[in-house]
This record gives sequence, C-alpha cells and structure tokens, in this order.
Amino acid sequence: MSDWHSSACILCECNCGIKVELGGEGGRHITRIRGDEAHPASQGYLCQKASGLDHYQNGKDRLSSPLRRTTDGSFEEIDWDTAISEIAKRMLTIKSEHGGQSIFYYGGGGQGNHLPGGYSAATRKALGSKYRSNALAQEKTGEFWVNSQMFGQQVRGDFEHCDVAIFLGKNPWHSHGIPRARAWLRDFSKDPARTMIVVDPVVSETAKLADFHLRVKPGTDAWLLSAMIAVLCQDQRYNQEWLNNHAVGLDAIVAAFADIPVNKYCNFCGISESEVREVVEVIVAANSIAMYEDLGVQMNRHSTLVSYLEKLLWVLRGHFGKKGGQYVPVALQNIAGSGRSSRNSPVVGAPIISGLVPCNVITEEILTDHPDRYRAMIIETANPVHSLANSDQMRKALRSLDLVVAIDIAMTETCKEADYILPASTQYEKWEATFFNFEFPDNYFHLRKPLFAPLENTLSEAEIHARLIEAMGAMPTRICDELSDILATSGRDAYRDRFMQVLAEHPEASAVASVILYRTLGPSLANGAKEAALLWPLCLGFAMGESESLEKAGYNGDPITQADSLFDAIVSGHSGVVFSKDTIDNSWRRIKNNGFDGKINLVINDLLNELTNLKDGPGRMTSEEFPYLLMAGERRDYSANTIFRDGGWRRKDRGGALRISSTDAQQLGLGDGDRACITTAVGSAVTTIEINDRMQPGHMSLPNGFGLDNVDGRREGVAANELTSTQQRDKFAGTPWHKCVAAQVSAL
Repeated sequence: MSDWHSSACILCECNCGIKVELGGEGGRHITRIRGDEAHPASQGYLCQKASGLDHYQNGKDRLSSPLRRTTDGSFEEIDWDTAISEIAKRMLTIKSEHGGQSIFYYGGGGQGNHLPGGYSAATRKALGSKYRSNALAQEKTGEFWVNSQMFGQQVRGDFEHCDVAIFLGKNPWHSHGIPRARAWLRDFSKDPARTMIVVDPVVSETAKLADFHLRVKPGTDAWLLSAMIAVLCQDQRYNQEWLNNHAVGLDAIVAAFADIPVNKYCNFCGISESEVREVVEVIVAANSIAMYEDLGVQMNRHSTLVSYLEKLLWVLRGHFGKKGGQYVPVALQNIAGSGRSSRNSPVVGAPIISGLVPCNVITEEILTDHPDRYRAMIIETANPVHSLANSDQMRKALRSLDLVVAIDIAMTETCKEADYILPASTQYEKWEATFFNFEFPDNYFHLRKPLFAPLENTLSEAEIHARLIEAMGAMPTRICDELSDILATSGRDAYRDRFMQVLAEHPEASAVASVILYRTLGPSLANGAKEAALLWPLCLGFAMGESESLEKAGYNGDPITQADSLFDAIVSGHSGVVFSKDTIDNSWRRIKNNGFDGKINLVINDLLNELTNLKDGPGRMTSEEFPYLLMAGERRDYSANTIFRDGGWRRKDRGGALRISSTDAQQLGLGDGDRACITTAVGSAVTTIEINDRMQPGHMSLPNGFGLDNVDGRREGVAANELTSTQQRDKFAGTPWHKCVAAQVSAL
C-alpha cells in the first residue's frame, strides 16, 4: 500500500494541500503527488505546476556547506562555527563604525517560507537594522497604502458568493489567488446567473471565459477606470443611501469626476464608450461584486492610482461588508503590515510603506557616497539579482558593499555575489508555514511537517538566526535557562506568565523574543516542531482579539485556553486547521482609519490630484528607438517561482518564448520558432519567437521564472530583469513598471 504524506505546494499564495509519495535514491525524492482532499481550502484541487516540486527539493545547484569568498573571487567551504563567528564579528564591526541602520535586510518570505521572517527579526533588532524589503515592495505596497487610507486594513473579495467577479490585470487561471482557481473559473463561467468581467490587454485564459473582456491598450487602465467611475458619478448611479451611512467624502469624489470626458477617456484606453457603459450597467445591477487587482496593473503605470480607482468603483456601489462583496480578513499574522508610510529611505527619501523600502531604489541607496548609504546586506531565501529591476545594477551594488550574507538552499544569481553563503534546509526538510490566510468565512492555517531529514550540513533559518544571536552575545542565556526550567517543571501556564514578564522587564530580551521561544519552547514541541515555536504568541494575540470567531471554529474557553488549544491543533494538524469562522459584519468593526468613526474614507487627496495628470491622455510610451511595449514576467502554463532552477519540469515552452502578434511578426519578418534580439534601454537578450494573437500589435510578453544560470552552465530563456529599469517606477509607492517596458526587436 502507498504511504502518502501531507504537505502543501509552495508555488503561489494559495499553498494548496498536497499528498506525496517519497522514494528514489535514499528515499529523498517526491515520486508522486496529488491534491489533499482533507485540506480546508483546496479540497483535493491541484494545478499542473505542483508536479515539478521534486525539481525544487533536489535541484542541481543545491548548497551543502557554508561557503566563504576567497581573494580570487571563488568560494571555499568552511564549517558552521567559523561562518557564524566571522559573520557575527564583521556585522558588529559595521554596526560599530556606521550604525546598525547601515545593515539592510532583504527577503524572509517567498510563497511558502514565512517562519524565517519571524526569526530574522531577532537578528535585525540585535544589529539595530532599521531598513528592509522583500518582493511585496515591488508588487503590493501601492495597494497596501490605498487600503490603509480608505479602510485602515487590507481587504479581499468574497468570490465564493459574489454574482459579479471582476479581475483587473489578473489571470487566475495561472496566477491563482483564489482557492481552486481553475475549477472555480469553469464553474463560474457556466453559471448564467453570474457575470465575469476581465480587464486585460491580453486575451488570457481567464479572459476567454469572461462575459466581458475589456481589452485595454497596455498601460491605460487608469483612463478606463476613471471613465467607469465618471459614468457612475455623472449619471448619479452610485449608491447614495449606503454611502451616506457607511462612507465619508462622497461630494469630493462626485466633484472630482464630474468633468471627466467619458468618450475621450474610452478612446485613450481603446474601449468603446458603449461597451464601457454596458459594463457599468452590469456593475450597477449587481447584488454583490468581488474584485481582484494584481500584478498586471500593480507593476504598471499609475499603479497606486489604479488601486484607488479600483476600490472606488465597488465602494461607490456599496459592495463592502456584505456577502459576496469585499471584506477584511482575520489573520494570525498580518503580512501586509499597516499600509502606512511614516518614514523614508535614508538616501533617496523614498516612502517606506508597511516597513518596506521600495525595491527599485535599493541600488540607489547603495551606489553612492552618501554617509547614510547601506554598507551590508543579509539576503534570506530571496534572489534580488534575478527578481528585481536591472539585474546588472544589482550585481554592481552587491559587489560594492562591505559585506553580503546570503541564506539559501541553492547557488542563486544572488549567492554568486555574496561574501558568505549559508545553506538552509529546504521547505520540505523543516516545519514551515505561510501567512497567506485570507479566506472567508472559514479561514485556515497550515503548518507543514518535514517530509525529509535536513541535508547534512544544512540548517533551518531559525537555527541560523539563533546561532548568530548567540555569537553576537545578544542571547540572554540566563533567561533562556530559567524559562526552560519553568517549562519543564511547572508547565506552559507558568512559562507563559514568566515569558510575558521577561518581555516587559527586559527590552533586550524582547528584541530577540522569537529565538528565545525557539531555544526554550521549541524543544518541548512534539515531533521536533521547534520552528513552530513563534506561532504560540501569535495564537495568543489572535485569541485576545478574535475570541468570537475562534469559538465558532470550535475553540472554547477563555482566550488563553483558546490560544493553547489552537496552537496544539496547528502543531498536530498536518492538512491545515480552520482557526476562524467569521461573519461579514465583522469587517465593519475592523475598519481602523483613524478619525472616520468606522466609515470608509473615500478621499485620498494626493490621488485625486493625480487625476488632473490624466486629462491629456497617456502620451507616447514608446519611441522610434524602442517602438514596442514589453510585458516582462507573464504567468504561463510552465512558468513559476525561480525555486525551480532547472527547466526539466517544463513540458512545453522550454525556452520561454517572446510572444508577439502576427501583425508584428509580419512587419519584423519573423516566424514561429525564429531567434530574435530584444533590446531595452537597460540591456539586450536573445529569445525564441512565438506568434500568438492573444497579444495586441505592439505588445509583447516574456514569462517569469526563466533565464537562470544553472551549475551546468545552461541558461533557458531570458532573465526578464536584465531588461527592466529601476527608474521606471510609481511616483507614490515606487513599484516598478515591469509590465510596460519600451523595447525593440530585431531578427537574428
């Protein structure tokens, strides 16, 4: 009989439950995989991309020992004690000479690896590191900021119960974002009582299923949404009564859109006015609307303004805090942060939203003689050389730093620029989880148990950070010993009381609380689940704030009892556990935009003022030298995270072809399978051509996840960020314009 093990996919935020069989050499391979029917959200669903997970677990360029750069630029193997002690010493020297704020942290997450972020916080605080960033800062911070101004919280759409679904710059067929995405799309599209609207310049798989596909010209979403809102305002089709009761600032919104020329704006975006008005009528008639904006607009021109307009569109019709509308999810840990911007980066002065420095300014913060520049970086489970704009500039920036420490499982493009490389256990060799828990009404959390023992001479990130803290002399050893003794002799209640007392009385201990938990509570957890220790205070905080929804999920008693029961269930529940059964009305009490008495704030003055910059149209986004627009990083059947570092998992499009329209192909004299050179203001690359009329004339696309330099010397496809610019970024959030890059193409 087959022995199936429970785990989860780590390729997108849905983290679908999986069942796997293990085998192969040494029993260290994932040999078969299927969906986990017991998983609360995915319920057995799985897309084809998960079939390649063994390529992650057993990648060709797996790291198996700490490495140190030598004077000739090569790497030499060193032992863990040497690596940890040397890194700690050099970091403390940089802190002493330039201040801890000069040590920059990047990473700590990914799609399935969120627990290290909690442990890295201890290292950052011990060093006095104040600046950090990760992939969210090149995707979501504009939306985070808009949500903070309007709601004080992040919001999501209830697609399970809506009768109108709107996808803006999103193709959930490939990018998912909602549970069981493909099954849901098929079912929704077949339901005559429900309507799907897609806004996308590309005829995507989702667009083909839609009732309405608004095929905008690339980069013109702001004009389309402005026209739609103008129709609502000018024709008084907004929900006056609902807005009077639940929002503030309606008069300012109506005035701002009163004079927008609808027909002119429709022409700007390439959609007929009649089609725009027809879609607006569908929105007006809808009982419930769920809307999802994603990277197609969030990594594009006017991205923060578009996030604002998207929310105004459904708020003006009253689709918040109702079944099938938008809601505020509950979470054990809010990965979006506050969404507010209260400080700026030290050199460029860029706004730091939710604590994240914009990715597109990182190299500017380094490549300067400014006294406050970053001097060192810790890069954890991330690959900014490949994933951020202008890869060549990022390489130069890393080479200019006094110290770069990379923590990863593979020899990535970023690791190749590091001074020290610390090999981590894979996500299937340790206890791991994500905080992408947004579902409604039942929300769940999935702690994944290890499928394999760690590869010899690798460590979990939690252990790495604990050792760094100890080497820096920042671990309160006496307190750890005391807490361990209390836990062993008096149990968790007494441990909790003393732990909370320690945090209140000893700020230095509070700064490294996560590694204290790892060293004291961690060893007591069943089945070696040490990395799960930091979930314990998160469960307690959740119980204190959301006791009612926790009780409805079956956790009874006072909040402390509930928290302990939840924590124990998470540690023992390997297909995920439901931790919240919510009601839609709770969204209203979670609104925290100060000064508006629990109502939605409609007015963001900076963004309303930005509307005036739209009046003359998009202008020319290309030039004679660069006459095409490149969408860098399209999701496709066989594109995924760069944790898949070899192309063996792909069953088609192995080279990641440049998709162009038949019109452009004819003008360029190119045929299917031909080789061509694509060039931008930043760089050039050689690619294979795929003629595909899902693309508009003048619009081209390259997939994400290609162009990796493997240890065998092969590179498949184009590394898209060799072509993107750090200077092309949103004026409010600093997010990049990767989906709208001016380019030229020539036949080889």
